[in-house]
Amino acid sequence: MDITHLLNRVLEVWRTTTTDDGYGGQETTLTRRADVAAKVDQPSASERMLAQQAGSQHTHSVYLLPGADVRRGDELRGDGQTLRVLHVITPSGPVYRKAECELTQEETDG
Repeated sequence: MDITHLLNRVLEVWRTTTTDDGYGGQETTLTRRADVAAKVDQPSASERMLAQQAGSQHTHSVYLLPGADVRRGDELRGDGQTLRVLHVITPSGPVYRKAECELTQEETDG
């Protein structure tokens, strides 16, 4: 089964990287890693309830190709949205990967 025809958005994958700062400490930066084809859905009521019971805010499910390099802690950005990846699930038959995400809102000065 191929899900490529269902993936109707392109999202940027941003990942936190840590490097030595040359003074005995480290610098952490967010770096754009790749673009991935995706389908973004809102989770079902039962998925939201399970997330809440686990202390998580699962607001969106992002479906990806099985080989997409998306990891917990990544940010997926596109169409004015930023989604923080909470978990990544690959079913036993690797037809797709599913990233459970939380929509984050930018703070504005006001």
